[in-house]
Amino acid sequence: MELKSVTIEILQDCNLILGQTHFIKTVEDLYEIMVGISSQVKFGIAFCEASGPCLIRIAGNDRTLQDIATKNAQAIGAGHSFVILLKEAYPINFLNAIKQCPEVCKIYCATANPVEVIVAETQQGRGILGVIDGFLPKGIEGSEDVKARQDLLRQIGYKL
Repeated sequence: MELKSVTIEILQDCNLILGQTHFIKTVEDLYEIMVGISSQVKFGIAFCEASGPCLIRIAGNDRTLQDIATKNAQAIGAGHSFVILLKEAYPINFLNAIKQCPEVCKIYCATANPVEVIVAETQQGRGILGVIDGFLPKGIEGSEDVKARQDLLRQIGYKL
């Protein structure tokens, strides 16, 4: 077995949702979830099929995001994994619906941070062991940091 770290490409002002699923219908279902929740979201989905022709299945409404999602899926190369790149929306608006999609088994991360995917490769194929999302903590928040966090949540409309 070989362990690899795969760096994910995330465009500026974009977010990533990385997960695992189990069925070819995932691409259509994830597409319907995205457009059903927001008519403004721009996104690309790439899904690594794990049996049959073992193709990377693609959907979305933004060609650039579809291409980058596909590039990331190729780099990860883990069966039944999916990559969603989105902009003009936040993952928090889609996560519950994605988690409730019957085919979805796991969400590894939803972030705009730099991401490394830790992949194990055997003779059979590849699997995702986990992710490194962002950076190490630099300290513990103080009262000014709490206020800044609360102000940000109100500024982007997540708190009154």
